[in-house]
Amino acid sequence: MRTAFITGVTGQDGAYLAQLLVRENYRVVGLTRSYNNFNKATFDYLGIGGKLIIEECDLMDFSSIIKLLIKYKTDEFYNLAAQSSVGVSFEQPIGTINYNTQSLLNILESIRLLKLDTKVYQASSSEMFGQVQVLPVSEETPLHPLSPYAISKASAYWIGINYRESYNINCVNGILFNHESYLRSANFFVKKVIKTALEIKYQGKDSLSVGNIDVKRDFGYAPDYVRAMWLSLQQDKADDYLICSGKSVYLREIINYTFDFLKIDKNKLIEDPELFRPTDIKDMYGDNSKAKAKLRWEYDKSFFDVLDILIEEETKNFKL
Repeated sequence: MRTAFITGVTGQDGAYLAQLLVRENYRVVGLTRSYNNFNKATFDYLGIGGKLIIEECDLMDFSSIIKLLIKYKTDEFYNLAAQSSVGVSFEQPIGTINYNTQSLLNILESIRLLKLDTKVYQASSSEMFGQVQVLPVSEETPLHPLSPYAISKASAYWIGINYRESYNINCVNGILFNHESYLRSANFFVKKVIKTALEIKYQGKDSLSVGNIDVKRDFGYAPDYVRAMWLSLQQDKADDYLICSGKSVYLREIINYTFDFLKIDKNKLIEDPELFRPTDIKDMYGDNSKAKAKLRWEYDKSFFDVLDILIEEETKNFKL
């Protein structure tokens, strides 16, 4: 039985990845900063409660990682933990950059010193590319990060490549574009839109306040994207892959579709300039042909198909 570590296991991607790996008959070890803050409700929701091993691990503490690697000699290490909000990163730039880079560095250096054959998956982000000149984005597109979060992910991306090329450590950068699910944190755009729309419909909330919604993004479905993560570590040679839908949609369209689905008056939408980001990317979508060809990853959902799934699941679980 193969063993896999997952950092960020309580997040959207970590939980769906854990579900996939349990189904693939892995021994899954979820790493959490503190047992006290660990909530297993997500795993019960996915039907994998009691099927994971949970270990306390501070990724900023080198010795903490070393001890667990010695204990389990894990085959695969999925590093999904991060401060992952672009908006929060402008408020907490030092903490975001320190955590998102040092955590990966500690993981890779631990594997190097212990001389393990552990394969590492690093969760990179499309935010690294910034305001690109040519679309679609590919693995060859130059990086031009425009936020502290994007800077942290770009730094970690190059750390992964350096350890791959300098120390022959099998480290994959999975460059994910936006991907959603019912388990998405409420501070992310799509989840916020759906949750607030339901509060307007059923609880009398006044309105949905948003920033700039005349920008386009490439959105996908998280349970499908974590399969690409897993497939990337089943290859003989480490590489970097864009995980995306290949199409972009206006944020305004997402709001309109959600409001129409739930039959909500468009006047309930408030566009607040105070919520605009200091810098923003006008349009972004990727080319997923490499992942489809090399990993044999399949993805063909439109984001409006995904929205149907999300709205229905959110409505089913909404507490009136």
